[in-house]
Amino acid sequence: MSMPSFQRLGTIQPSEELRRNAGMPLDLDWVNQVQANRSAIENRASTLTARRTIKQQWQAAWLLRAICCIDLTTLAGDDSPSRIRRLCAQARHPVRDDLLAAMDVRDLGIRTAAVCVYPTMVPHAFRALEGSGIPVASVAAAFPAGLSPLKLRLEEIAYAVEAGATEIDAVITREHVLTASWERLYDEVVSLRDACGGACFKVILAAGELSTLRNVQRASLVAMMAGADFIKTSTGKEAVNATLETGLTMVRAIREYRERTGYRVGFKAAGGIRYAKEALQWLILLREELKREWLEPELFRIGASSLLNDIERQLEEYVAGRYSAGYRQPAA
Repeated sequence: MSMPSFQRLGTIQPSEELRRNAGMPLDLDWVNQVQANRSAIENRASTLTARRTIKQQWQAAWLLRAICCIDLTTLAGDDSPSRIRRLCAQARHPVRDDLLAAMDVRDLGIRTAAVCVYPTMVPHAFRALEGSGIPVASVAAAFPAGLSPLKLRLEEIAYAVEAGATEIDAVITREHVLTASWERLYDEVVSLRDACGGACFKVILAAGELSTLRNVQRASLVAMMAGADFIKTSTGKEAVNATLETGLTMVRAIREYRERTGYRVGFKAAGGIRYAKEALQWLILLREELKREWLEPELFRIGASSLLNDIERQLEEYVAGRYSAGYRQPAA
């Protein structure tokens, strides 16, 4: 059972070297002129995935691509070293060997893009992933509310980086967006990026708490101007997390920023993404709105914890022609 579609979708590298976003001076004229037509955005989001159907080997290939873009995450209050070790083992081997063999993709080295944990769990993840090449990502900066003093947030980022995190997911102060304090937001993001050093810096907008899609787009632009490597939809702790409408707004800001500056900024969808069908929707959105190169883990991530279970269930249905028993791939 060969997978030529995965060879087409999954092995092409970005067409040009990925330069880190250097940011730019805050351009308030650009920020203030932003408009976001909610009805048009909702219409585009609803039709985007409805008119594209992915079935059989093509669906299996896209799901394998989704796995390669997952930041496998645990952000629970009862996280422990043993849970982190289990998560890292799953990141190394996210799909059963018999399924990979049946699809003839064992040699592609399928694994997740990263493992995302709290700062105190970083040393455990770092040891468990040693030699795998899978980076450790850490939430930081008073995640998820972001309401601690800036000095403490910067110290938390420094702690996570020193412990072995090479990616930092840091949340912004929503007040700056809701009060249109763009200079304060810009300065905050610059400070957070400086604390990251060479670590990949993902700015969490918590879009569900920003009131309007216009605010989401303006916050996206300010974060990129301040040097964000990725912009991320949500913490996963808000009442409303990743939606296609906010994602569409953000990726269009990414496209506009690329056109004006030449820098490619990554996009991360996170919060409530549990099913393979949802992962496919995000892949379609990125493919339709941005270039093919954004389907690489260098530029696209899905933050998820239970998504892998449903993807493996769908892959088993493709290989065996039937879904496995619920106890073999638990829903959560």
